[in-house]
Amino acid sequence: MSEIFDFFFAQYKTYSTIDTVLEIIAVIFGFLSVWYSKKNNIWVFPTGMISTAIFVYLLLKWELLGDMMINGYYFIMSVYGWYLWTRKVDDIAVTKISRTTKKEKKIAAFIFIATLIFVYIVYTTFDKWTNWVAYADTFTTAIFFVGMWLMAKRKIENWLFWIVGDIISIPLYFYKGFTFTSFQYLGFTFIAIFGYYAWKKNLNKTQST
Repeated sequence: MSEIFDFFFAQYKTYSTIDTVLEIIAVIFGFLSVWYSKKNNIWVFPTGMISTAIFVYLLLKWELLGDMMINGYYFIMSVYGWYLWTRKVDDIAVTKISRTTKKEKKIAAFIFIATLIFVYIVYTTFDKWTNWVAYADTFTTAIFFVGMWLMAKRKIENWLFWIVGDIISIPLYFYKGFTFTSFQYLGFTFIAIFGYYAWKKNLNKTQST
């Protein structure tokens, strides 16, 4: 039993208690944020902002620049998404769940490519191309940037990006030594799958009426 525990959590022996507690708090609020997103609830943003703010601090401290940029971007897009979700598009309705248009798909592709270039420049500047993790970080950063933008726009396709990014992040964060965060992404994967079908049901219901 102790061998299993050490396999998953031995690395935390070198972490400070406050950092471990902060990671757990960030994970809890991260779960709440994704759960509220599945429910199409506005609380997705304030809970997400708490989680990402904590992760920005921790990831900066741990010198994980790609992950830090992802969470910093999440925080900014949460403010933007909070505004969009509450903004009335006419006299009675707020922004509703919808599918991406051709124009939005082009914008999403631009965000993806631009993110790859940006992360490449940052990693090159700080000499972070030390192993395969940097390449995986670059790819997941681009995926999550697009996913967060689509979620802020309340586009159903955001879940597809989350699913792919979450699946990659499970072993990636475990390899980096952040077991709690790895478990978080495992949970995120399942919630994202259910979230996609929940939003799809909502969208079909809206279109039928």
